[in-house]
Amino acid sequence: MDIKDLRGKVVMLQFTASWCGVCRKEMPFIESDIWNVYKDRGLKLFGIDRGEPLEKVKEFTSQMKITYPLVLDEDSGIFTLFADKAAGVTRNILVDRDGKMVYLTRLYDEAEFEGLKKKIAELMK
Repeated sequence: MDIKDLRGKVVMLQFTASWCGVCRKEMPFIESDIWNVYKDRGLKLFGIDRGEPLEKVKEFTSQMKITYPLVLDEDSGIFTLFADKAAGVTRNILVDRDGKMVYLTRLYDEAEFEGLKKKIAELMK
């Protein structure tokens, strides 16, 4: 996929890693409450696995039973566009159709996650 293909789309980036307990906690909710609701309505959602090799990411995807795409960020190059390399991995970034970052979550807080879902619903109208 070329980044140009994402122009005019609502995009969610979910930073994760197999060793991240908080990530593992939120991923089933991302799958059920966001991906399954909006995947056929045009939402582009990418899990971005930070600092792990392909085989580990494949195993992680299988364990978590997620169906949204999980891509590699072996050197944390994508992550460091949004956060300091030493920062915690758990975060979700929502980008609107104009390419502007409009929502950011850190860790997994139910109220914050509800806010993320509400913002996605608003953008997907």
